[in-house]
Amino acid sequence: MAESPCSGESVLTAENAAVEMYRFAALMLGSESEALRLVESTVASVEVDPCADPSAAKGFVRERVLQGALEIMHRQDPASFAAVPVADAPSSCLEDEDGGTLSAAEISELVSGAGRNRLRDWLGRLSHAQRAVFVQRAVLGQDNAATATAINRFARPATWTADAVGRLFRQALCSLASSLAQAAAAAHA
Repeated sequence: MAESPCSGESVLTAENAAVEMYRFAALMLGSESEALRLVESTVASVEVDPCADPSAAKGFVRERVLQGALEIMHRQDPASFAAVPVADAPSSCLEDEDGGTLSAAEISELVSGAGRNRLRDWLGRLSHAQRAVFVQRAVLGQDNAATATAINRFARPATWTADAVGRLFRQALCSLASSLAQAAAAAHA
């Protein structure tokens, strides 16, 4: 019996990366079946040895899944990234762009924990552009500049800036925090 060239740790890293990318794609696309197809086709088409460098393979697959999700979103609504959505009036909801209302741990719990359905319902009310910004920033942990660059691949003309992404992300965090507070108040009423 031949032994696998990958250590158990490498295989586990690859499996965890696939699950992480599936969750990300499902949040981006709003469809679990479409997310599964995207992740499966991406993993099948990537020719990277996960045993050689699991982190490099994970990063490469992550980039390809992001690109694929944005491409699908653009195909569904070609005008979705054409212009930066106009931000609502400035809000005092957040002190800084990383969010004072929802912590990274709270967002992580919403993504993978009991709050997953509430998050998906809220995401379903956003435009493709707002959804793409929120998920890239909150789930992937990308910064404003990387998020703008990813979206600009589909924007004609390329109008997205780091500042515009930051404003839209802050607005989304305020909206999500407000939505969660309203749901909590309704549950206690």
